[in-house]
Amino acid sequence: MLLFAASAIAEDKPSGDNTAAQGVRLRVAWLAIQFLAAATISGLATDMPPPSDDKQIPRLEQMVAEAGRATATYLNYAERQQLMTMFRLALTDTDRQLLMAEDGTAYVKTGDIPAEWLRDSSAQVRPLLYFAGENKAIANRVKAVIERQAMYIALDPYANAFRDDFTVWERKFELDSLSFPILLIWTYWKVTGDSTVFTPSVKMAFSRAVETMLTEQDHDGVLPGHQRSGYHFKSDTQSSEKMPVGYTGMIWVAFRPSDDECLYNFPIPVEIQAVQALNALAEMERFIGRRDTAKRAETLGEQVNAGIEQYGIVDTPDYGRVYAYEVDGLGHANLMDDANIPSLLSIPYFGYVSEIDEIYMATRRFILSSSNPYFYEGTFKGEKISGIGSPHTPAGMIWPLAQEMQGMTTNQKDEQIRVLRMLLASDPGDHQPHESYAANNPKHFTRKDFGWAKAQFAEFVLRSILGRRPLPVPPKPERDTYVKNLPSQLTFSQVGGGFNAAPR
Repeated sequence: MLLFAASAIAEDKPSGDNTAAQGVRLRVAWLAIQFLAAATISGLATDMPPPSDDKQIPRLEQMVAEAGRATATYLNYAERQQLMTMFRLALTDTDRQLLMAEDGTAYVKTGDIPAEWLRDSSAQVRPLLYFAGENKAIANRVKAVIERQAMYIALDPYANAFRDDFTVWERKFELDSLSFPILLIWTYWKVTGDSTVFTPSVKMAFSRAVETMLTEQDHDGVLPGHQRSGYHFKSDTQSSEKMPVGYTGMIWVAFRPSDDECLYNFPIPVEIQAVQALNALAEMERFIGRRDTAKRAETLGEQVNAGIEQYGIVDTPDYGRVYAYEVDGLGHANLMDDANIPSLLSIPYFGYVSEIDEIYMATRRFILSSSNPYFYEGTFKGEKISGIGSPHTPAGMIWPLAQEMQGMTTNQKDEQIRVLRMLLASDPGDHQPHESYAANNPKHFTRKDFGWAKAQFAEFVLRSILGRRPLPVPPKPERDTYVKNLPSQLTFSQVGGGFNAAPR
């Protein structure tokens, strides 16, 4: 079994790959053998709760009916029936995608792609956390997902997606692939109070994540005593190192949450999420008694946060001080937002700042306007449609993920209802949100089955329509007054159809 898993990794050779990449896969295969053998011999693969056939959401039909009643003032009868159907399907979709394995862990495929993304699967189980505190069967399913994610990270912290046999599907280094599972564990712990989630596998994943973040904080090995990172990705169409970077204290990232390569390798939304994940990790490490690791995580979080404050905020003539989407630490910034999360739109969702933070509000005005090159507008059946898309999909395609996030990062009821109406209008007839859709014709969409969009639709309805209390988030980071008051090193200039910032 161990040899099969390792050989499958070694033989996974995507087109356009090279000898160096094959060597990486062989090393990962050998690590898989060592890790899984150690898990068997020393008990790292702890006994997980037995698979549960009970996949019922508590009071599901009551909540569905409540969604209809809560929107009676805003929606007609047909729209309420549509909402109830979409909500029911969205809330139960994760269990449709989730497969309990014989080892007690759970595999969550992303939908119509037969692989588990660490980022997607973390988001896909979030709605279940609303019920995990009162329902042991649901808590056990989430914990089974966490255990498998931890084993994936321990096997290869640079990989972003895996198969159900523990082989690597894709090895793009996306920092959010480490941050999302860490935040999931912290949130599960806070919601349930279940400290048995801190298994040996989870502890090993914590260590691997911190080591990887510290390595990539100095990707080029410029600090005394540091070596250049050995990570590199190259295929026929993508490469991880196209642009030079300066040392910023932030963590170097190869690919965006969209799986597209970064223009500049410090994506600010990803760094912000990492700060929150590191805060959460430091708290968990202190709880389990590993104070040295807790201190490393805490210090790294402080350094990343200082880098965001110093390099990630840009002066613009029309919007004032806003968060950039990406920077390089050499005086350049990319001003835009991408629908994939973490995004600039999602900053309050992770608890980094509140919805009324001055810089966030200015950023929000920018990214929800035509100044953002990936903000699109259209009209369908008399309903005005708008939202953020992505260079990952064709121009003019709006992502429900961004619309759902827009609804969860505002306290304005009229905006929440407007988002809801747009999401209902985007339904092509199958009663589920997709990856993206054409602003003027929702029947033209990408991804037949996209689990993340459905899970987040359920969370949006729970939070913004039914008024459920948001899931807990880590405490906000302490602000460094000196860094905060420094004038921005960047100024705004427009280049072509996009935006850049150049040194003063």
